Amino acid sequence: MLGMAMNSAKLFFAGKLFKDNKTVIRQILLGATLGIIVGVAVGMFAPIWVGAIAAGAVSGLAQPFLFKDLKYA
Repeated sequence: MLGMAMNSAKLFFAGKLFKDNKTVIRQILLGATLGIIVGVAVGMFAPIWVGAIAAGAVSGLAQPFLFKDLKYA
């Protein structure tokens, strides 16, 4: 299992895991940005731990929708 994860990480950083790396980076940044926006917005009105949970939930729920059309190389 660890070998598979290491191989995938090696291919990702070599730029050979996905067909279009620009799309992957854009989708990752979009998910992170959504999480940051929600985390800051919720953190302004609630305790910071609630903002962190909300940010993680939004980012985690967005990933399947953002990555549904990615093609592997």
